[in-house]
Amino acid sequence: MGTFTRWWTARARAAGPVLLALAASAWAQVPPGVEVNAVNGATARTELGFGIFQHTCLNCHGKPEYERAPTPAALREMSPEHLYDVLTNGIMQPIVGKDLSDQERRMVSESIAGRLIGAAASGDAAQMPNRCSVNPPLSNPAASPGWNGWGADGANSRFQDGAHARLTPEAVRHLQLRWAFGFPNSSSAYGQPSIIAGRVFVGADTGYVYSLDAKSGCVYWSYLARSGVRNAMTVEPIGRGARYAVFFGDLKANAYAVDAQTGRELWVTHVEDHLTDRVTAAPAYHAGRLYVPISSWEEFRAMDPTYSCCTSVGAVAALDANTGAMLWKTYVIAPRPAPTRLNNQGVQQFGPAGASVWNTPTVDPARHAIYVGTGDATTYPAAETSDAVMALDMASGRVLWSYQAHRNDSFLVGCGANAPTHSDNCPKFQGPDWDIPGSVILRRVGAHRELIVGTKPGDILALDPDHGGALLWRKNVSGGALAGDGPAFPTGTRKGVQWGGAASADTVYYGLTDGGVVALGLRSGERLWFSPLNREQNPRANNSAAVTAIPGAVFVGGTDGMLFAVSSTDGSPLWSFETARTYHTVNQVPAKGGSISAPGVTVADGMVFVGSGFSVTAGEPGNVILAFAPGP
Repeated sequence: MGTFTRWWTARARAAGPVLLALAASAWAQVPPGVEVNAVNGATARTELGFGIFQHTCLNCHGKPEYERAPTPAALREMSPEHLYDVLTNGIMQPIVGKDLSDQERRMVSESIAGRLIGAAASGDAAQMPNRCSVNPPLSNPAASPGWNGWGADGANSRFQDGAHARLTPEAVRHLQLRWAFGFPNSSSAYGQPSIIAGRVFVGADTGYVYSLDAKSGCVYWSYLARSGVRNAMTVEPIGRGARYAVFFGDLKANAYAVDAQTGRELWVTHVEDHLTDRVTAAPAYHAGRLYVPISSWEEFRAMDPTYSCCTSVGAVAALDANTGAMLWKTYVIAPRPAPTRLNNQGVQQFGPAGASVWNTPTVDPARHAIYVGTGDATTYPAAETSDAVMALDMASGRVLWSYQAHRNDSFLVGCGANAPTHSDNCPKFQGPDWDIPGSVILRRVGAHRELIVGTKPGDILALDPDHGGALLWRKNVSGGALAGDGPAFPTGTRKGVQWGGAASADTVYYGLTDGGVVALGLRSGERLWFSPLNREQNPRANNSAAVTAIPGAVFVGGTDGMLFAVSSTDGSPLWSFETARTYHTVNQVPAKGGSISAPGVTVADGMVFVGSGFSVTAGEPGNVILAFAPGP
């Protein structure tokens, strides 16, 4: 029994039989797994610190009867170093800290603060030996090959054409590592690199954003955000304070604009006040507006019967890109959460809630619309806009239409039928946690257009954006039965997709959560080919990271750190590289690779870029950005 479980058991004995039942295995489904990045000792799986925080802290902090306890919002403004000191040596040591291990105290402090301990000092580019000798004026981003934002274009195709990729399938066979850049004191390289005007813009779990030279990896500048930065950078013109701005969001639900030339802060806007909300995916830019997706981690805690479940709802906020002023915000569930019932502990419950927006909005100027996919509901019954694709009017945020891919998906962590943590907070019927995690893709196929949608159980849908989201076709990546509304996977094996595919003019490619990569035709969804990659050698590896395609080649990473390129024609292997190892970095920071689990490869101007290391709640930690180019 771990220290957290021992603490929770003691609290449960004092509180009564229901909490005691929960305590037997408070993390049966998501064990804390105390791990560190081997090269720097940085805490891995820091997101699990939220769970410890929820169970050990929210019973007092934020409750009116404990008026001297700082509110959760106030705690989130404190540094991780201060929080760790309070738990280790201060007033909270005899109350909570003594029952937590040192690593658990670190996890709690870092998850609440949204930064890693020691990162504020160690991550500054001014302290790095590879500062670029000059910082020439940034050229027009549209004038040279680049990869801007999450999907390389507003349609989120993740397909780089030949003129911008400047990389043939034959050249892919000869890719070699050109440089590696280490994030100081980091454990997850989960920010996807953007390549603009010969520069790399990338965020880190430490809260730092960096501008690097794409050819050499020298560093131009760094900017320290208020929290970790998990999404891709978008660089666009701005009307005041600079020529071009870098736009992004953080894990405290802030959106930012900084000067792309110097890293100087231009504006910061807090887009949502709920304690659990964050900006996981990259905002989308169009015509002077920034569309910011909002997600949440509320479902990790909400099965605790002392918690008032649930009040966080997924949303999209539209900001003026020049000033950061909020123009509109649309919650994807229209009725605001309201009191519903008291649970068997007398704690007020709320609903409807959930439906996080985990993905970058897809922009459709022709219909003046943006499209997002939503996640599971956290309350029962599940809202019709959970596990759905939604079309929002660009100007007002008005919902134009929605299409629900999976019904009845009310889900909370720890609420499985046989889970020791099952409580009266749990949904009446626990759903399968399916979601639409990745961005939808907009493509023209012959005479009509399609929105391509990937879901966790592997159902791929094509919707008609010009006819209210009407279903054109629906196929499962397994080639077999559809998942439909579940609750079981069609064949008992999880052949699903997660963080998104890539689509050429006639084919969409997805990495699979049980390993391998698949190609489907866009006209009818027929399965064209499947490559197992290294699934036979490593059956536990999955390839859920976002896929990237160029003419003739498809790139996909794996949780085992392997990076693959296969032929887009038949899936035959072109190239592979084992990223999960240590590196000599250009900035002389100790660094290693790890899992490639969410962001994908970016390709521009004959080079390939990828972050290696993803340990949010699971996976192998790492803290390195890798750059490849063809060798002789």
